[in-house]
Amino acid sequence: MSTFDQGCRGRSLVTMALIESSGFAHVRLTVTDIARSKAFYDRIFGWPVAIDASDKAGEPGVENSPDKFYGGTVYQTPQGTLFGLRPVGQETFDSERTGLDHVSFGVASRADLDRAAANLTQAGVQHGQIIDLADTGIAILSFQDPDDINIELTAPLD
Repeated sequence: MSTFDQGCRGRSLVTMALIESSGFAHVRLTVTDIARSKAFYDRIFGWPVAIDASDKAGEPGVENSPDKFYGGTVYQTPQGTLFGLRPVGQETFDSERTGLDHVSFGVASRADLDRAAANLTQAGVQHGQIIDLADTGIAILSFQDPDDINIELTAPLD
């Protein structure tokens, strides 16, 4: 058990939670160019597309319509959660502004991070070094998507 897990489990709750949740159901990122972002995420992860309304992007009223999935794409991740892209962004991402710092996806092992780094290098995708965060019991590898959103891969330290 990592120090991070031990610290979280060792905390006592001062008050009861208002909502019992099992965790994230989905995450959706706003992007500037849906075709470019789809191509990137298809190439990086290859997840099955659950919903693709990107052919409607730019049509009147679509960008504000949840029924039309805002003209975006939704992927089904292997763990069963959904990861979506919404084409309404006007600016590139800035992690220093309120909202989102990064999105992290899990991989099974530190060896998987090594393979991911090699695959990203071979594909010409710039990325950082793998960083072992011993106090949390994880290692991370970061890279940027086409809108400069920081994508991180996280693995348990073996």
